[in-house]
Amino acid sequence: MPGPKDLDPSTSPRALLGAELRHAREKAGLTQEELGRPLFVSGSFIGQLEAGTRRMQPEYAGQIDEILETNGFFARNCKASNKSRYPDHFAEAAEAEAVATTIKEYAPLLIPGLLQTEAYARAVFRAYQPTATESVIDELVEARLDRAHLLDDPTTPLLWAVFDEAVLRRRVGGPEVMAEALRHVASLARRHRIIVQVLPFTAGGHAAMGGALKLMSFDDAPPLAYLQGSGAGQLEDDPATVSRHALAYDLVGASALSPESSLALIESVAEDYGHEDDQP
Repeated sequence: MPGPKDLDPSTSPRALLGAELRHAREKAGLTQEELGRPLFVSGSFIGQLEAGTRRMQPEYAGQIDEILETNGFFARNCKASNKSRYPDHFAEAAEAEAVATTIKEYAPLLIPGLLQTEAYARAVFRAYQPTATESVIDELVEARLDRAHLLDDPTTPLLWAVFDEAVLRRRVGGPEVMAEALRHVASLARRHRIIVQVLPFTAGGHAAMGGALKLMSFDDAPPLAYLQGSGAGQLEDDPATVSRHALAYDLVGASALSPESSLALIESVAEDYGHEDDQP
């Protein structure tokens, strides 16, 4: 019997690959847990592959072909499904973010990517790569701004961000860039598109001092946590691990200023930057 038709990589290849995986698994009469067992992964991981919130890695693709007798289909199409315009350490998280229904993010140093203006994003990437060509920086900025189109929908995903006060005080790009960037965040909050809080310096030590944290939930897959460092990132799907990071986020939010007070502080700092730029 012929195997499934190869996917067209131009039409959401990872989502199509996930749908084919579900079809092949169900045809074989296996549950997600039963398919995951010989791969040494959880049933929830298989569910995330099927939902398109996780990448299928080549080593899994080959084993899945053997277990489900799919004639090398998943190995052939795995490469196409893994193509991304984002750095390797962030690509899987960005793709999961695109289908999330809720995103909760703690930002310790920088305005989160989904909320950055073009000038702010350009200043960030230039700081990261001081010797890169303008074309490289342009590509990075374009990819980041494209991600922000997730917020074009008036309600989904729900985005709840907690900024460390350092995000407001770090002069990325100078006062003019900071004023514009913070006003953009404030505008989104004023329009009730996002929820934003600020964790003030006076809050002292807190549960998320290890670094940036992003939590994502989905309609048809278990939640994920993404931990990001300098040039590195880790996507977590273990339920106990995700729950631990969710608790850390909740504790940070409990120590932060209220959304109303946070918005007032963001607008005040933006105004200060604006006045500073007006001075001769």
